[in-house]
Amino acid sequence: MLELGITFDLTQLVMDNEMAKMISRAVKGISINDESIGLDVIEQVGPGGNFLSTEHTLRHMREQSHSKLIDRRMWQPWQISGSKNMAERAHEELLSILKNHKPDPLPAGVLSTLHSIVENAEKEILERKRNK
Repeated sequence: MLELGITFDLTQLVMDNEMAKMISRAVKGISINDESIGLDVIEQVGPGGNFLSTEHTLRHMREQSHSKLIDRRMWQPWQISGSKNMAERAHEELLSILKNHKPDPLPAGVLSTLHSIVENAEKEILERKRNK
């Protein structure tokens, strides 16, 4: 946010949202139980084995946070794909949101309530000006 909230960058808002999701996931912690530890898988794979090819690893890997904006690829694949930084990917995501997002309509009565609030505030402002 810039200028104490008077202006802000929508691209930064997309990045902030991504960070908030990651923090939210991190503060949940890691569940430690028989399933998450996977002693049977450790025994099956054995020392020096490949855990990445097991269904157990894939299942638990999917539970972790997956950023749309942070590119975790190695340098060369990142360069080949266009070398986009986080801000560039966030801006593309912003444009996609603006183009494709269809918000749910407001529940019945909300719009009229909002109009009433604005009308009452405008009346109050006019009344204050008259009393000065």
